[in-house]
Amino acid sequence: MANARRPLTTADLCRATGLSARGLQAAFHRAGAASPMQFLRDVRLHRVQAALEAGDPSTTTVAEVARAWGFAHLGRFAGTYAGTFGERPSDTLHRRVRRETGQSPSSAPTASTTT
Repeated sequence: MANARRPLTTADLCRATGLSARGLQAAFHRAGAASPMQFLRDVRLHRVQAALEAGDPSTTTVAEVARAWGFAHLGRFAGTYAGTFGERPSDTLHRRVRRETGQSPSSAPTASTTT
């Protein structure tokens, strides 16, 4: 989805496809997908995950990557990300560093171990 970074609405998708909102919804349903906006959110989440996996924690922040992909409410984004991928976005960002240094995820400090 080439325009996933753009602030798209259902109306934008309808104009691009030539379908009504109901027709677009039905097409997604027939294809076994979620709603068009849920599909777009999922595409964006996977793009964020890829950017975090490739990112350097010393120069990349979760907030900048999330905002670049259209997630304005960072708390909601973090919850959705964790629900989708089973880990916090910051864990994804730091996973490569842990692999490269041989540090296991369980030895990395977390909020529960630092309080």
